[in-house]
Amino acid sequence: IPYDAPAPRNPRHGNAALYNPGRQYRVRPEELQFQTELLEGLCNTIIADAEIEPADIMEKENFRAMIEEVARSAISHYEREQNGLQDFPPSSVQLKCFGSLSSGFATKAADMDLGLLSPFSGMQPSDPNSPVPRLVEKAFLNIGLGARLLTRTRVPIIKICERPPERLRLDLLDERAKWERGITEEVEEGDTHEEHDTTSVEEIQPHDYRQHKHRQESLELRQEGLGQKALNPEQKFRSLRQGQNQSLQSYANSAKALLRKLGGRDLAHSNATDFGTDDFEFLNEFSLAFVDGLADQKLRERLFQYKSLSRYDVMTGRNHRTLHGVNIQVEGEAMAMIWENRQILEKDEHHELQAQKCITMWQNLQNKPGYGFDPLKYNKELQIAEDQLKRIPSIHVMLLSQFQHEPATVYHSRAASVLFELGGHDIPSEDNTVLAIVLRQYIRGIMGDEIRQQVESFASSHDHITLRAVARRHKSLQLAHEYEKCLEKGLYLAESADNIKAYIDLLRGPMIPSSSPDSEFDFVVPVTPDSAPVLSAIRLLSDPSKMAPNQPRDPYRDRLEFPKSGVGVQCDINFSAHLALHNTMLLRCYAHSDPRVRPLVLFIKHWAKVRQINSPYRGTLSSYGYVLMMLHYLVNVAQPFVCPNLQQLAPPLDPSLTPQQIEEMTTCKGRNVQFWRDEAEIKRLAHGNALNQNRDSIGYLLRGFFEYYAQNNFMSTGQGRGFDWGRDVLSLRTYGGLLTKQEKGWTGAKTVIVVKPTAAAPVSTISPDHSQDATAGGQQQLVSPGLEASGPAITGNAPQAQPQPVGHAVREVKEVRHRYLFAIEDPFELDHNVARTVTHNGIVAIRDEFRRAWRIIKSAGKGAGQEELLQDAGMADVWRERGQFSQLLGELHGGDILPGGSGL
Repeated sequence: IPYDAPAPRNPRHGNAALYNPGRQYRVRPEELQFQTELLEGLCNTIIADAEIEPADIMEKENFRAMIEEVARSAISHYEREQNGLQDFPPSSVQLKCFGSLSSGFATKAADMDLGLLSPFSGMQPSDPNSPVPRLVEKAFLNIGLGARLLTRTRVPIIKICERPPERLRLDLLDERAKWERGITEEVEEGDTHEEHDTTSVEEIQPHDYRQHKHRQESLELRQEGLGQKALNPEQKFRSLRQGQNQSLQSYANSAKALLRKLGGRDLAHSNATDFGTDDFEFLNEFSLAFVDGLADQKLRERLFQYKSLSRYDVMTGRNHRTLHGVNIQVEGEAMAMIWENRQILEKDEHHELQAQKCITMWQNLQNKPGYGFDPLKYNKELQIAEDQLKRIPSIHVMLLSQFQHEPATVYHSRAASVLFELGGHDIPSEDNTVLAIVLRQYIRGIMGDEIRQQVESFASSHDHITLRAVARRHKSLQLAHEYEKCLEKGLYLAESADNIKAYIDLLRGPMIPSSSPDSEFDFVVPVTPDSAPVLSAIRLLSDPSKMAPNQPRDPYRDRLEFPKSGVGVQCDINFSAHLALHNTMLLRCYAHSDPRVRPLVLFIKHWAKVRQINSPYRGTLSSYGYVLMMLHYLVNVAQPFVCPNLQQLAPPLDPSLTPQQIEEMTTCKGRNVQFWRDEAEIKRLAHGNALNQNRDSIGYLLRGFFEYYAQNNFMSTGQGRGFDWGRDVLSLRTYGGLLTKQEKGWTGAKTVIVVKPTAAAPVSTISPDHSQDATAGGQQQLVSPGLEASGPAITGNAPQAQPQPVGHAVREVKEVRHRYLFAIEDPFELDHNVARTVTHNGIVAIRDEFRRAWRIIKSAGKGAGQEELLQDAGMADVWRERGQFSQLLGELHGGDILPGGSGL
């Protein structure tokens, strides 16, 4: 059941829902006391350490003031020189702080969020064509700061760091120079800048995008001398050929790239509603050409014999195919051919019959009538059938191969499982044919020619060899290779290099039969008294397999990413922060409404951070999202409420105001931003305990918060039911705090095509000298519509300007994925889901952490063995990896080989 599927019951009534089977939890008074005291104590400890220091705030403020002067200098010089605004006041350019530092919810090491306002610029900084973002990026780079403009985020931002490492600084300058030369790279920076996102994007109809995309791709083909209309099918698809040594997966990836290059696209749920007749015809033609390009002639012939791939049936009827579905058929039919030519049967008659049923079902599915009426449904049926083929052990063993970056230990474990599933055992003998076949396939599937050849040489030099011995040889050689790669990259200290090189020689040396009575250690890498000190030193080093050269490329990281620490103050500059400033004011007023709000929010933010579920860049939730979760609980769930609903308490407007005045006071960028924002009055009433009747302790409130989000049964303290993740939408503005996904229309993931114009490289650049001028500016204070002024408004006529383009406009096309697995409505942008970055894996992790926390809380006071609620998940991973590395060393060298030492 998908997480965003409607729940099987009303969230307020009925029986226990999914993930919460069994009886309702009832808490005894003494248990409640233990649980509350646990959380109260943790909160007091954490807040004392997590709260940001005044000195840190002052450091950030000084940095803000410094870069504000740099931005003022760069923008005012441009407006005067390029737009002719000789009276442009530099003081009108402001960098206003918003986010946690301004709302009162900042923790130690919190980054600073700044909004750049320049209301009298010829073109507003929030305009996609505005030169301002690139101007200030250049200005910051010129004074030695780390600065990087991210344009593919939901809201374009500049990331700034005070003291970038020299290598990073040079890379940033190089990236800027590439942009100035018109060289751009397709780098997905994500859509994850979620904290106080404010800018709406221009959404266009898919049909418009398809026309735009086809025009763009056709131009590319014409530049190659092959206009798309001039191509016949053979010319179009002539490069769609599988190489003799090319894997099916690699061939499929090449086909996807060619499909995009030709202006086509594959059918998916996200684009099914706008897929036209021309799209289907082209995709059918391309899918058949994909089969035509297979290197295996027999496989091609078998596939074309099926009704679902008959040229006549596909091209003349209303039968639609997808590239993804056809690729599944290719892979599945290749497995069916393996079945027919297999060298080993299943382990017994029952499993043989089950496997035969899977094969028959697969073959029948290829000839299914009406296969093309619903191609996406047919894809799903094909995928299920293919998955069943993969699970047949006699097929699985023939497909056995090591994945790229797969540890040899994991590969060995998979091979051992297949051996067991086939009824085999790891004891060599003349009649143990299963072991012989698994060994052969294991060696053939090893990644890397050199390692494979060395393992094969080891196996062939012994008449009777076990899988574990062959795998041990593989593990030793792969570990040596991993150490070599890390040495080449300089990832170990120089003083460790000699020991590592000596250990590499040891790992590549001969393996010998072990004298240990334990049959698990039949062959080991021997350690002599001379090499024992080397092994002792190796134990103290990190596992090379976990280092970057031996890991898959992290899609969330690149060479321009800023370090998490050691680079001074870091901040993000937002160019459309008008709504974010109102949002920050709303959170600040909530912080004033009760003295318990701030420590509660800080605790939850710290918990989410140490448990590694607060990174929208990695598919979980932003800190802002957790703030809204806590405020929802305090406003709508706690009884009596802790915080009043400030949006519901918005003061009435003066009836004498004109419609224009009302709009200026109540809206910002077309959004209703009304709420009770009288900070002084809120503080006064809160100080006198006049805003609520709730006197619960912080520990009690934290307990209720975790219970509410951990389960959706009735809560043990009688405060209604828990949150229904599959059905509910958190809506802070709404009376009661909840809407349904059905009401919002947030019932399934959607992909929106966004076309945004972006400023190109300037025709003439500003002299670097001007970006460093600390222009003082005048005494005038400008007021931007919808924002509160921090000083007297400017008098007289403000300078007017006409926008002056700085280069040829560039249209940026991207797909934005809107997910509704978890739904939190922004208080002002009602169509924005703050939790849209949460992926399937992300929501699983978040819900697991809430359930873990609630389990730990319920066990408070019940004896030893208690898990730590705030255990650092990252450190837990480190210790687990160290344990696994220690086990690997023990397996390679066997037993206690260093008497008197720390052992393995």
